[in-house]
Amino acid sequence: MKRGCLFAFLLGPCLAACSKSPPSAGASTASKPSTSALATPSGSTSTPDPFTPELVTFTSGSLTLHGFLFRPAGPGPFPAIVFNHGSEKLPGAKNGQALFYVNHGFVLFVPHRRGHGRSSDAGAYIGDTPATSPAFSDALVAQSDDVMAAVAYVASLPYVDTKRVAVSGCSLGGIESLFAAERGTGIVAAIDFAGAAATWAINPTLQERMKSAARNARVPVFFLQAENDYDTTPSRVLSDEIKKAGKRVRVHVFPPNGTTHEDGHAFCIGGGRPPWGNEVLAFLEETMGTAAH
Repeated sequence: MKRGCLFAFLLGPCLAACSKSPPSAGASTASKPSTSALATPSGSTSTPDPFTPELVTFTSGSLTLHGFLFRPAGPGPFPAIVFNHGSEKLPGAKNGQALFYVNHGFVLFVPHRRGHGRSSDAGAYIGDTPATSPAFSDALVAQSDDVMAAVAYVASLPYVDTKRVAVSGCSLGGIESLFAAERGTGIVAAIDFAGAAATWAINPTLQERMKSAARNARVPVFFLQAENDYDTTPSRVLSDEIKKAGKRVRVHVFPPNGTTHEDGHAFCIGGGRPPWGNEVLAFLEETMGTAAH
């Protein structure tokens, strides 16, 4: 198979894997904002349903973006996770992540980066950029501005503990989490599920950019994948780069998840008791002092 065709071959299954979620309550995943998707506004004195997200607006430079915000019941202050979606054109609210994190006392914010989902009018969809090109790497770096803007938005919420904010993400969202770790502002940890599993072998420019981000990471990073993902090389190589730089890192390639590469790539899906749950909670407790049990 030609290198230029490989990502097209992988993208369909990756999109399906990233968009799967366990049965749970949550908002619509339609692509345009709708007030029917909103929970109790963040300034309200009413108690919101923790599994019905609020659709919020935030800015990234001159761009107006949107995302889904989940919060536990109570006044806080709570630790927070900014979860970065993958290549999905319509990422939705990530209810499976909410089921895991909110049940453990975390605020969860799922920002839609420029060109995706509720922010589709803020830029070009990254899936329209050839995944073998340097421009694909550049587009991911540009989207990291959106991630850092999401971190700043979460930190501005009165019920969030600004000293306990971390980022996580799957597939392209894992790449974004690593880029956030390199920048470091406002976060204490980063979790990278399967970042570049579908693109590592076909984009040398992205490889080198991610290696640089790993060497320059300003916060601890946890790399996780299932053994039957498309490619586990990124987790192994990038964790080695961080180790050689003398910085804090964890890596765990778990046993196969399901039977296919698509199943393996979908390992990041949350839910009540995901196989990675205890290790992620331990990592967060270690890095942010969270009583995450």
